[in-house]
Amino acid sequence: MAWVKLAEKALIEAYFCWMRPANWTGSSARAGPAQASMDAIPTTRTELGLTLLVTAYLPDQIPILDTPQIALAGRSNVGKSTLVNCLAGRKGLAKISATPGKTRSLNFYQTAAAGYCLVDLPGYGYARCSKSERDKWGRLIEAYLTRTTELRAVTALIDCRLPPQQPDLELVAWLRSRKIPLLVVLTKADKCSQRDREAQKKMWRELAQPAVPPILFSGKTGLGREALCRVLAATALSPSGSPDVP
Repeated sequence: MAWVKLAEKALIEAYFCWMRPANWTGSSARAGPAQASMDAIPTTRTELGLTLLVTAYLPDQIPILDTPQIALAGRSNVGKSTLVNCLAGRKGLAKISATPGKTRSLNFYQTAAAGYCLVDLPGYGYARCSKSERDKWGRLIEAYLTRTTELRAVTALIDCRLPPQQPDLELVAWLRSRKIPLLVVLTKADKCSQRDREAQKKMWRELAQPAVPPILFSGKTGLGREALCRVLAATALSPSGSPDVP
């Protein structure tokens, strides 16, 4: 694959490289029965009962927790806050802003029943903040990803409407080089045709080789919510961070 030829860069560069959106139309693909059931909008809902546990702005503020953790990574306007609120089943837990780059800390969200934490990382790809600020975020993220012993996986949130962007590929390459288990969630899937959704899933499964097939997600319609809840719980409870495919 072409992406493996990317030279491994420092995490700060990989995480904050600017990327330009582009329109894309994928080729046709057909979903199998198992994939279709994972992506279906369910009639029942799993409530994670998320609460904000702690916020860290500096590396020395990162808490030492003995609970399993799954990090959420993605570009600034990919919809991380929307995803957190959707999983929590309530609005306003994670602040949503029209201005990218508002998440400037590590936000630890505790699940009520499942007993693990979701850790929202600052978004990458926002060029309007200063380089010193981006470097500060980079050091914070690198400290978390390299020091946290209870990290089970990183969930890469990727805009379903766009072709693969270099910063996303670099993040995937960095995680794989560190042998950190990877999950892929394709956000804003409600804005894509079924054909393009399936093409994106196939492409990212080949590029990223995630622990489970990429999950289509929409905070607006609830698409993929239950599948993601199952995968997060299975990943958090697995010592290897590699759950069985649901």
